[in-house]
Amino acid sequence: MARIVITGATGFVGSNIAELLTTRGHDVVGLVRREVDADVAWTPLLVDFNNPADIASKLGSADAIVHCAIANDFHMLMNDQEKAFDAYVGLTSRVAQAANALDAQLVYISTDWIMDGTRHLTPESAYGNPINIYGFLKAMGEQVVRDLCPGTGAVCRIGGVMGAHRLYAQGPRSQDVGFGYFVSALVTALKAGETFAVWGGPFVNEIATPSLAAEIAAQVERVVQLKAAGQFHLVGDDAVTRMGLAELTCEVFDLDKSLLREIDAPEDQLFPQGVPVDTSLANAATKAALQLGPTPLRELLAAFRLEIESGEIQSITQSL
Repeated sequence: MARIVITGATGFVGSNIAELLTTRGHDVVGLVRREVDADVAWTPLLVDFNNPADIASKLGSADAIVHCAIANDFHMLMNDQEKAFDAYVGLTSRVAQAANALDAQLVYISTDWIMDGTRHLTPESAYGNPINIYGFLKAMGEQVVRDLCPGTGAVCRIGGVMGAHRLYAQGPRSQDVGFGYFVSALVTALKAGETFAVWGGPFVNEIATPSLAAEIAAQVERVVQLKAAGQFHLVGDDAVTRMGLAELTCEVFDLDKSLLREIDAPEDQLFPQGVPVDTSLANAATKAALQLGPTPLRELLAAFRLEIESGEIQSITQSL
């Protein structure tokens, strides 16, 4: 088993990675800015993220550090660009320096939003062409990893993430112009007999390759187990539209499709810059490198349903 340190372990994706790795027997440490006000099975450690030496001191004998932490406030990214740059690019540089100081593998969680949305099933070899500040900052973080951790760093792009926060009952939002929290919000509404408006229009991310947060965690484990380096797409096998995802969710969760509606995204919910329309990512090279089997969208949704019903984290991919 490995000692794995996670930044952003109290966030949506990070909490899933921390819990799944812990359940599989790894020694998991979460580097946090403030005390954790929830019961966790992993070890939280307070850290000064502005200090590479302090970050390194908290890594101990870590085999890998999974860097999930972001500033999850898109309007701040626009209004305080210096702070935004440091929160993404500067922090990634400091984490990379700390990983290098202890010869630990750096696993950087990136996003499909580094793409400009004009290609379908973009391959792992692409470097992206971001059209908004969030995509730009994440793409810059990728370059930090390539520059500072050549041959050892792993850039792991994710997108259309389904699932639930593993520490807190409520996520930060229900639906946005991306795919975040889309399935959770839809299931909650339709189970209550309410209609659900699927957002569309020219300023919305219309196509993605969704995965389940817990499945992303399982594939991160593979990256660590294999000490894999390079660019990987930790996404499901199927590119899907928002309405297509909504309809398939209804099938898997036994929900009433007639409650679905399609509307243009509300103006007050639009992103302040451009949004990539098609962020679907190819994953064939990732599957080969990480020795992964099929991860069809229907099975990912079924795993999410089981996770909701059982309360236990679920994934398709198992440990090596």
